[in-house]
Amino acid sequence: MDAVDAIIGRVSPAQLIAPGPNPEQMKEILLAGASAPDHGLMKPWRFLIIEGDARNRFGQLMADSLKRREPASTADRLEAERKKSLRAPTLLVIAAAIQDNPKVPTIEQIVAVGAATQNMMIAAHALGLGALWRTGPVVYDAEVKRALGFSEVDTIVGIIYLGSVGAPGKPREREIDSVTRRW
Repeated sequence: MDAVDAIIGRVSPAQLIAPGPNPEQMKEILLAGASAPDHGLMKPWRFLIIEGDARNRFGQLMADSLKRREPASTADRLEAERKKSLRAPTLLVIAAAIQDNPKVPTIEQIVAVGAATQNMMIAAHALGLGALWRTGPVVYDAEVKRALGFSEVDTIVGIIYLGSVGAPGKPREREIDSVTRRW
């Protein structure tokens, strides 16, 4: 699969199942992330792999975060939040470790990590895996960041769910005329 086909052909699967990426595939996915454009060569990305029983612990962090944000959450809603971490065999939390640099503003560091995340999504697709990029209020929760080993100033740009495609996703409309102009 060439690069353009991997980019255009990638869709978010409707369901991810085991197996997740093997160690060699994970290494390629991470190398793809670390190959993103990086003004100042700051390497602002941080990758945290969550697999196996750690997914249950992460699910509990997600439920605890919901309970802090919405104390009246029902037991069913908390359980649904807890189960989100089991949507795929492998989760990859990707954060921007923001550094003070007068030549590289915060936005450029976050955008570099966004580019790293997209590279990893495309790499997973090219390797025959599925990948979903998720965020939500949990990624902004300071207690969640701390529990995952990130600092409060770090920005979690996404939780990537990785696995084999159990059910394909629907391609999005890719219309470019309404968003493109010449100057």
